[in-house]
Amino acid sequence: MAMKKLPIGIQSFSVIRSGPWYYVDKTRYVKELVDKGKYYFLSRPRRFGKSLFLDTIRQAFLGRKEFFKGLYLYDHWDWDKNWPVIRISFGSGIVRSVQELKGSMESMLIDWKNDFEFQYEKSSINDRFMEAIKKASLQKGQRAVVLVDEYDKPILDNIERAGIAREIREELKNFYSVLKDADEFLEFVFITGVTKFSKVSLFSGLNQLQDITLHPAYATICGYTQHELEQVFTDWLEPKLLKKLKCWYNGYNWLGEKVYNPFDILLHLSEGEFRPYWFETGTPSFLIRLLMDKSYYLPNLESLKAGEELIGDFDVDRIYPENLLFQTGYLTIKEKIKRDAQPIYILGYPNLEVRVSLNDHLLTYLVKNYYEKQQIRVALYDAVEANDLNKIKEIFHSFFASIPYHWYQRNQMAGYEGYYASIVYAYFTASGLDVTVEDATSHGRIDMTIQFGDRLYVIEFKVVELDQEGKALEQIKSKRYWEKFESKANEIYIIGVEFSKESRNIVNFEWEMLNLY
Repeated sequence: MAMKKLPIGIQSFSVIRSGPWYYVDKTRYVKELVDKGKYYFLSRPRRFGKSLFLDTIRQAFLGRKEFFKGLYLYDHWDWDKNWPVIRISFGSGIVRSVQELKGSMESMLIDWKNDFEFQYEKSSINDRFMEAIKKASLQKGQRAVVLVDEYDKPILDNIERAGIAREIREELKNFYSVLKDADEFLEFVFITGVTKFSKVSLFSGLNQLQDITLHPAYATICGYTQHELEQVFTDWLEPKLLKKLKCWYNGYNWLGEKVYNPFDILLHLSEGEFRPYWFETGTPSFLIRLLMDKSYYLPNLESLKAGEELIGDFDVDRIYPENLLFQTGYLTIKEKIKRDAQPIYILGYPNLEVRVSLNDHLLTYLVKNYYEKQQIRVALYDAVEANDLNKIKEIFHSFFASIPYHWYQRNQMAGYEGYYASIVYAYFTASGLDVTVEDATSHGRIDMTIQFGDRLYVIEFKVVELDQEGKALEQIKSKRYWEKFESKANEIYIIGVEFSKESRNIVNFEWEMLNLY
């Protein structure tokens, strides 16, 4: 029996269901959403299947029963009805101004007029949007369905130009406000995007909009679960690689079962290599600059505590690194801690792909010279593999010596151990090594540990102007940080790394190999 084709980049439900393509059945969610409510909002990172799910809803409301044969919805939908569907998408192209945004809106208005064969009587965009909803509803004898894809992209296209982003936000706010007054003509509304703008800033008055982004019942509405992966793509999967596949691409969590990024899975199955396919589709340059400008302590990204205000509403006037990292998919929820006032979320990297790739991009920003960065990464991995601690010292000493003086002048963290620890951490992590930071023991927190096969390195960082020289290694010894790892390694090395903010480099790098027996 011939294998089906992998639907790489296909966002059309009808195309997938018309040919020999693999499809992960998400149609039960269409039934649940329609049965339980009317206005919905969903935020998910790019390349997560939002557009495909939106088109699935579209085809169901259009009554295209033939596309659903063999799927859940085939036996759970009223196929005798079909509704007028108005689709809004800002996914194609880049909007650089309010004028270009209005041009996109005008183009959609023309499409709706042609689709439903009516003429506009009003002149403004908002008035004609309302007309389209009313006339489509009256023509079909059913209330209209409005599906909005990439609702926030025009703003995100201009996120580094705050003035233009605000103008576009206000234009979109007026446009979306039509949905509030069109309630009697609307059957169902579903809005998707990458970020979650506050209702006040973008959906003013649309208070009935239900946000299902962090609703546990819809945690797997986009993305592939482990069961879906193994059930649908069984012909492509090599059982011996499932563990590695999970490490590389699984881990996205919206308070339910973890999921894989579909784009990663399809590209990996097609090419047979473990590469950062999803990460490579978008360079997070603005995010990198935001982290650097705020002198962010990079090891915190492994396990970051955030309240609802930091993972919730996003706006041009309130851009926090934590919020942007979570909503764009570079961090995900590891744990939700319930509190009386409001919950606390523990955020961290979803998987190895994001962990390695994001730190690699952070290093590119720091080093500037891509070739030099790659050379250091390779040399560092080789040194760890060879257990050559003198070489590790030499690599970092050379790197810190190469950083221009003006970089230290403009970086507020440059006088603190966190700055140096951030760079060391980024290099080890970008090299693909198994790094753990701020690991708690009964005696305190370890700055960093690195596991390499049956060897473990326990590392403490200090700045000599803040602590006396030799304190780093002494602290590891006095607190016996290695004890919790004795069962996990045959060899344990304790390493004290000390920097000077005056010389801007490593001034003391000492280690000992412990006798475990």
